[in-house]
Amino acid sequence: MKTAIIIHGMSESKEEYFKMLESENKEYWHWLLWLKDELIKKNISTQVPVMPEAYNPEYKAWKETFERFPLNEETILIGHSGSGGFIVRYLSENNVKLGKVVLVAPWIDPEKELKTGMFNFEIDENIVAKTSGITIFSSTNDTKDVQDSVEILKNKIKNVKIIEFQNYGHFCLDDMGTDVFPELLEESLN
Repeated sequence: MKTAIIIHGMSESKEEYFKMLESENKEYWHWLLWLKDELIKKNISTQVPVMPEAYNPEYKAWKETFERFPLNEETILIGHSGSGGFIVRYLSENNVKLGKVVLVAPWIDPEKELKTGMFNFEIDENIVAKTSGITIFSSTNDTKDVQDSVEILKNKIKNVKIIEFQNYGHFCLDDMGTDVFPELLEESLN
């Protein structure tokens, strides 16, 4: 049976993180819950786990949460922002075989500002071979550090597919003006 795991990005602050936990408000979840519903309609068992302390993430805690879900060649992974970086690290450090992976505005902390060590890893240039394909969604008007992250990933990962959008910002509700993201649904299913 096909499954999907959609992972949210990092929070700006502890307060924002707890607001997200207490809410299904689109302001915090953007397109994630819409995508979950659409995948479920296609008979794909879909989870949107709440990652621990997303305002100050630690890789070990995120990995433990992530590995509570079954992972196999039928698993679709979608990660937004910092969770895109988490997925790249997970694939780089683990011998797994997964389905389609889509990284939306992935961030890998190119300036090494985060002090938790979340993104201290070497990117495995062959991670696409551990999947049925990796696609990166980027936007022309995202922040410089996200654009730098996308550039690093594009240059280091062999056979990664890049889809560039115009004026989608960081793919958040405020930037896109909607919580509906049909392009992501289509790419996740390809």
